[in-house]
Amino acid sequence: MQLDLSIFSTKARALIGVDISSSSVKMVELTSNGKDGYRVERYTIEILPKDVVSDGNIVNLEAAAESVKRAWKKLATSTRHVAIALPASAVITKKIIVPAGQREEELEVQVESEANQYIPFALEEVNLDFQVLGPAPSSPDEIEVLIAASRKEKVEDRVAVAEAAGLKPIVMDVESYAVLSSFELIEKQFPDGGKGQIIALVDVGANVMNLTVLRNDQQLYAREQAFGGNQLTQDIARHYGMSFEEAEAAKRSNNLPDNYEVELLRPYIESMALEVSRALQFFFTSTQFNQINHIVLSGGCAVIPGADEVVASRTQINTIVANPFADMVLSDRVRAKNLLTDASSLMVACGLALRRFDE
Repeated sequence: MQLDLSIFSTKARALIGVDISSSSVKMVELTSNGKDGYRVERYTIEILPKDVVSDGNIVNLEAAAESVKRAWKKLATSTRHVAIALPASAVITKKIIVPAGQREEELEVQVESEANQYIPFALEEVNLDFQVLGPAPSSPDEIEVLIAASRKEKVEDRVAVAEAAGLKPIVMDVESYAVLSSFELIEKQFPDGGKGQIIALVDVGANVMNLTVLRNDQQLYAREQAFGGNQLTQDIARHYGMSFEEAEAAKRSNNLPDNYEVELLRPYIESMALEVSRALQFFFTSTQFNQINHIVLSGGCAVIPGADEVVASRTQINTIVANPFADMVLSDRVRAKNLLTDASSLMVACGLALRRFDE
């Protein structure tokens, strides 16, 4: 089945960014607000039942589709075109250098033959796409091309969920690229627009913590560690004799006994700061770099009150909570206070929503 899905290009106008993570479905719809500006039309977060998505794989298609459908209804939009993303672990990417000045067809043939060397599956089992990045750094007669490939079933699972929810997938992206699109909006908030500065983007999700270190939009380093918000949920469940679902709901609604902060939350934030510090040490010891100018915290755990301060004090590095919407206009449907709380966990959804403005 050949899908009308390109990992890199879109000409769609109205588009919703849909992020299906292990803990929730997040949707964001943006429109243009004049020159280079954006307006947040609407967004929503729908909690997923446990184990519907595991390790980036959709385990229960029906339950996932139900949650996507509920999220879309809550969004109250007429737009059905969506951009969705695969987890980075499901995508093989490789930069290659090829002679410049080739026609599209010639380039396709060359990309396929190159892809054969790097992809451990038969080409008929994968969705393959490529994007020309620009002139090769080493030679003006060559260009640098990024190849991305994913097993067809990984792509088809996500497409099936969207379609079962009555939506039409137009764009298939990669979560890590969507995050970088949102990150570019955050970077502008730093002095000199972050130029020449080394910035650590730390995403703390439900199960894993991802560190990406960037300078001038180039990735210098990436690392994944097993640490996430589910650990806090499990602590709550154990401590107060709740089910995992009850604990998650109580955590999100901040409806817990007075001793919660001292006995569970503070120690959890300290552990998180320690994990960030450890991840940065790995970066320093495995690269030639020995300093970081800023830390940007994203993911659902970034907004725990005081988390940014504890991380800043342990690492001695300026730390902010990610908010890609900081410079955007909000529609009447969006409450500023709620968006501020949710912004750090909407990085992927925001990056996908930005795809409607691609050239």
